[in-house]
Amino acid sequence: MVVLTVLADGPRHGYAINAAIETLTGRKLGPGSLYGALTRLEARGLIEPVADGADGQERQRTMRITEAGRTSLRAELEQLSRVTQAGLRALGVEPA
Repeated sequence: MVVLTVLADGPRHGYAINAAIETLTGRKLGPGSLYGALTRLEARGLIEPVADGADGQERQRTMRITEAGRTSLRAELEQLSRVTQAGLRALGVEPA
């Protein structure tokens, strides 16, 4: 979900994706986690490489979110919002 969120803001290559994740969450993903996630998201059709003439090495490819990725991200964020609101109510905090 974090990778899709970052890519929803525009295409990025691996290093820029990880930098944006660090800005968003305060943590960097390890290379195995990041590139494994990119591989899985691409296999599911949620992200795709931008045709930029790169030599095909994953670390150098610029990736973008697909329409299916946007749909999936929207559904996950809506579900997370419902869970967050329920959790806040359970804690006696009125959700905003």
